[in-house]
Amino acid sequence: MPSIRMKAISSGDTTEVQALVQHPMDSGFVKDPSGALIPPHHIETLVFSHNDKPVFTAYWGPAVSKDPYVKFAFKGAAKGDTLQATWIDNMGKTDTGTAKIA
Repeated sequence: MPSIRMKAISSGDTTEVQALVQHPMDSGFVKDPSGALIPPHHIETLVFSHNDKPVFTAYWGPAVSKDPYVKFAFKGAAKGDTLQATWIDNMGKTDTGTAKIA
């Protein structure tokens, strides 16, 4: 199951994007039930691209909450175009999701 769920709606010359990224976003400061620290595991970079050009980039750290929600708008897209989102976390894992602009 993809970790990125997106919705992109074009209205006039502006496209509004809403995305939910499923990720634990562990800070490294929380303990498990046995008292051991849970190692840090968080997204460091999240990039949304349209026509292979970045339209929104987020640089995150351990302070972002679990399953972050992102909302932004950009210009230059048309209905039917594809929007792509890719994240990379501090453990080197990555995932990519796509959505058609409605």
